[in-house]
Amino acid sequence: MNKPFSAVTQVLRGYTYNQVKAVVEVLVDSPVHNVEVTMNTPEAASLIQKLSSEYGSNINIGAGTVLTLEDLQTAHKAGATFVLAPTLLSEEMFDYCKEHEILSVPGVFTPTEIAHAFALGADIVKVFPANEVSYGYAKKVCEPLGNLPLMAVGGVTIENISEVFAGGYAYVGTANGIFNKNDILAEDKTALKQSDHEGTHCFVRIAPRHEGSAPITLSLIHI
Repeated sequence: MNKPFSAVTQVLRGYTYNQVKAVVEVLVDSPVHNVEVTMNTPEAASLIQKLSSEYGSNINIGAGTVLTLEDLQTAHKAGATFVLAPTLLSEEMFDYCKEHEILSVPGVFTPTEIAHAFALGADIVKVFPANEVSYGYAKKVCEPLGNLPLMAVGGVTIENISEVFAGGYAYVGTANGIFNKNDILAEDKTALKQSDHEGTHCFVRIAPRHEGSAPITLSLIHI
């Protein structure tokens, strides 16, 4: 990973290479360093490989919706430096991540699941879907378990980002919180640059700074 893992992740699901490329080119000069391409995107491995080759020195390219060891191995071979999942990774997958220095972000929900994920070796734990409870949920979980690096995914926008970070989350993943889906589909770089200027600086300005923590990752998800 050539850039520090930032506090905001832009997730991209279901977009073509040119649509993804339009977003990445805008983010190259922004404070957001992480882009996630979900593995259920058509030709996801090819997209990750191309993005890693062209932009890997400036942007951390990762994979999302990594559900199996095969998904993980495919993403790694394509060049992914971090992986996210909506569910808990298997022990074999955690071992693979450690062996190959891939940052792991499994998805769970309850305090028991969160503690178990860290015990298995998770680097960051994604609370998903975070918007189904109060964003203050993270602070409540951390009161007995300690200051854990938790990522909120689900419903995070410019309008509620202050609430999310104030609620105890160290990281966020957002699908439509910064960029308008129609602008991505249209590959409208002018509109994307405007959204980037307004959105990423808002996210980064509000994001907490934790000693030894990574910066923001941004996930672009097409729903």
